[in-house]
Amino acid sequence: MVLAGGRGSRMGGSKLTAPLAGRPLIEFPLRALHSVLDEVTVIAKPDVSLPPLPGVTVWIEPAAPRHPLVGIVQALALSEDRPVMVCAADLPLVTPALIERIVNCDLEGAPAAIASCREQIQPLLGCYQPAAADLLGAYAERASDPVRRVVAGIGPVHVEVSDPQELFNVNSPEDLLIAGRLLAQTKPTR
Repeated sequence: MVLAGGRGSRMGGSKLTAPLAGRPLIEFPLRALHSVLDEVTVIAKPDVSLPPLPGVTVWIEPAAPRHPLVGIVQALALSEDRPVMVCAADLPLVTPALIERIVNCDLEGAPAAIASCREQIQPLLGCYQPAAADLLGAYAERASDPVRRVVAGIGPVHVEVSDPQELFNVNSPEDLLIAGRLLAQTKPTR
């Protein structure tokens, strides 16, 4: 599930359609997820501008409140009691290998497996079990608590990320330029 519910206000407009290396930003996490999972969906607010996404199902989350937990809880509600791997649409450097590690992580009874780097979790890159919906629901409705604190409070398993660049998120035009440089550095040489 690609979470695409943000306004993109720091970006100056829809960041999901912002070009990065000649493609819309949202395509990067979509491709990484498609490399690992058979079924990939986007969940977005009704007013979010998306680029054409041929063959990709788009689910609509409630228009209000605006909070990332709303997308996660809605995705879990629509998932027919299956776990949901979520990835924020603004994480262009996430790799299929990291997604696979999160999906296949031993949960040890935890309600989620979340990417973490140096003790700092990235709650918008994780695999949430159906039980997480009940744990997160009231916070999603309130939409005022920090996502990191709420998700840390449900006791997720941390999947350590060795390269912090994989968790780089794009929030501004400057971040888009940085992401472009980082992508250019990670391309294999021929």
